Amino acid sequence: MAGTAKVVLITGASSGIGAATARRLAADGHRLFLGARRTDRLEVLVGEITAAGGSGAFQQLDVTDAARVRTFVTAARELYGRVDVMVNNAGVMPLSPLEALRVEEWDRMIDVNVRGVLYGIAAALPVMKDQGAGHFVNIASVGAYEVVPTGAVYCGTKFAVRAISEGLRQESTGDIRVSVVSPGATESELADSISDPRAREDMEKYRSVALPASAIADAIAYAISQPPEVDVNEIVLRPAAGAQ
Repeated sequence: MAGTAKVVLITGASSGIGAATARRLAADGHRLFLGARRTDRLEVLVGEITAAGGSGAFQQLDVTDAARVRTFVTAARELYGRVDVMVNNAGVMPLSPLEALRVEEWDRMIDVNVRGVLYGIAAALPVMKDQGAGHFVNIASVGAYEVVPTGAVYCGTKFAVRAISEGLRQESTGDIRVSVVSPGATESELADSISDPRAREDMEKYRSVALPASAIADAIAYAISQPPEVDVNEIVLRPAAGAQ
């Protein structure tokens, strides 16, 4: 795939959609730079990628820390010479009804799901502008299009991701592409952070039919594989067998 290989940065790459995307894009010949808090998992994943003949590296990353996100992007550029694609994937989903007043969980969702995306844009956008090209892939959710009980804050953060992405797209002069990928129910660890009993039970039912994370990875691969004049703006994926 020489000539079309890209340098792709992925946040939240230690599991779920992030890890599946790393595997898919490495198999496509792209060079990966992976970030997450759990570096033990990243080490195993990068070992798997390189053993299969791919190219990958990793760095510990907390997307709620703007300085660390800048360091992450800088390290990728120093290693590979450029930054072609920034996949802002890190996210949390501790659902609960508003009356439960889980304010710390609200703050965590805002910090990771919204600020994390903004920090990724702030770190990578100057690099992409300097090199004259780049592509942001921001992972939202079907929650960016609808609100469900216990999901008010989570959906609010994903509406924000979609709005921020659209604003970035409109501000681009064609050199920066922006894609929003919005999965429905997907196999991942995202629901593990739900501490509210009612919300956890509802999510177990909701995810009784779920997409494999590899399906989301395939959508991301499609978006970044398009020629420079094609900007895939939004992809929504849901299980065919359900309404999730």
